[in-house]
Amino acid sequence: MIESIHSLIQLLLPYGYIGIFLMMFLESSFIPFPSELVMPPAGFLAASGELNLWLSIFSGTAGSVTGALFNYAISAKLGRPFLIKYGHYVGFKTAHLVKSERFFDKYGTVGTFIGRLLPVIRQYISIPAGISKMNLINFIVATGTGAGLWVSFLAGIGYILKSHWKNVIENINIILLAITALFFAFLMIYLLIKRLNKGK
Repeated sequence: MIESIHSLIQLLLPYGYIGIFLMMFLESSFIPFPSELVMPPAGFLAASGELNLWLSIFSGTAGSVTGALFNYAISAKLGRPFLIKYGHYVGFKTAHLVKSERFFDKYGTVGTFIGRLLPVIRQYISIPAGISKMNLINFIVATGTGAGLWVSFLAGIGYILKSHWKNVIENINIILLAITALFFAFLMIYLLIKRLNKGK
């Protein structure tokens, strides 16, 4: 993995913010590209003075939102049957759709925001939003907020840890599981408070 990250750094250097935008666009599209391999190196380059941290975060967030809008538009235009029939040609599995649909149906707009922070669901939460033709403004706000937090977190890792960010990347799966558990805990607390208030 470290070798691939070195290659990404070499790719990011000449293309800079455009490279970040394009890779994060892919991360949110039907051909998911791990954001965990893009934003920490971008943060490291920012800490080294090669890039600007805020412009890197903006480029990453803009790429994520644009990729999500692409998925949203395709899903809204072509619909569920088309995606199930032809999605496998680009690595999209029906299981991904079912999982993201259940999450979206359960949590709606809040789910679109939280989904941007969760592995696997992050790449596909825009598809059920598009199929159901979720309000576009709400979709952009929820997606932009969630993507912005996630991108900032990853870029911050690379920026703060600098030479130690490679160790974080090597243990990224454990970190992601911890983050996922934390967000689900917050989600459960939110739903519990909401239910108690509704009961009153």
